[in-house]
Amino acid sequence: MNTLPRKGLSFARRMHVPRSVGLGVGFFVVAAAVYPSHPPVWVWVAMVLHGYGWPHIAWLMARSSKQPYAAERRNLIYDSLAGGFWAGAMGFNPLPTVTALAMIAMNNIAAGGPRLFALGSLAQGVAALAAYWIFLPQLFPVLTQLQVYACLPTLVIYPLAIGLLSYRVALQLSRSKKALEKLSTTDSLTGLMNHGAWKDLLATEFNNCRTFNRQNSAALIDIDHFKTINDTYGHIIGDNVLKQLSGILSASLRETDLAGRYGGDEFCVILPDTTVAQATDILERLRRTVHAHTHATFPDLKLSLSIGIAAYGPHLDDAGAWLHEADMALYAAKSTGRNRVAWAMPGLKACESLSAAVE
Repeated sequence: MNTLPRKGLSFARRMHVPRSVGLGVGFFVVAAAVYPSHPPVWVWVAMVLHGYGWPHIAWLMARSSKQPYAAERRNLIYDSLAGGFWAGAMGFNPLPTVTALAMIAMNNIAAGGPRLFALGSLAQGVAALAAYWIFLPQLFPVLTQLQVYACLPTLVIYPLAIGLLSYRVALQLSRSKKALEKLSTTDSLTGLMNHGAWKDLLATEFNNCRTFNRQNSAALIDIDHFKTINDTYGHIIGDNVLKQLSGILSASLRETDLAGRYGGDEFCVILPDTTVAQATDILERLRRTVHAHTHATFPDLKLSLSIGIAAYGPHLDDAGAWLHEADMALYAAKSTGRNRVAWAMPGLKACESLSAAVE
């Protein structure tokens, strides 16, 4: 994706700050190292432009490029060339050279990993040899106290800037990860859990029930004659019905209950710490609420639900068997007249149906 037009602009923006900080304090490292050799004026001008002008030029180049990511990768190589050049110009003075090149290497590794680090190191080596050939400075000159003091801000400030940047990136990645996790587990139409996420929770609840001997109920909910609603009023109204039902479902259940969209016009619920009787009472109220609900645009559109409930029991081998019992209970509710709640009899294929009159 980073090769697509305008991709990577945020990457270039992030690099602008550490480059500005690093070159700003790095100027004093290079200046202190080359000062004893009394370089010509143009060298000083070049140092100032590199330290305080290049970071902004690099940002403008990346921002104006059709491919900011590729442009910023090139800028990092230019950083390496410049760093190597100043290392050669200062005669490879040990502490200033290591300080400058280490900061650049840190950038390259953080931005592009081993490959960019290798390319940057090669660029540094070539530029350093070229600068040494141009200036012919004293090789490995004696380190002065001024040069030690000049290196200290870079050794302190720049790692702090990189650390702060890394912290911000980590926070952004964490937020993005949470958003992606929510998207991957949420049904886009209703905002409830999707099929896969709900089934994972059902498996977790099954294991908790088996381990801690907890009471728990699972239910499948089906909108009666939903195909007729789509055929009569259109799929947009059908989607609106699904959204409204999801809102009623969330409002009718307890905070601990786990609702999801099983697929199509079917919904699913896990009701922790409930017996069949308690689950039936909760879902019967839901059934009545939905049946009494009136659509704002189409007052003649009436909804009803068929609901099947299955309680956890030691006779169940796995979460799939638990879900199958809820499905069989739903089938019983639909086959005995719809608009009712039915529950599975543990260990039996037959289901009991709630004797509720159809309003």
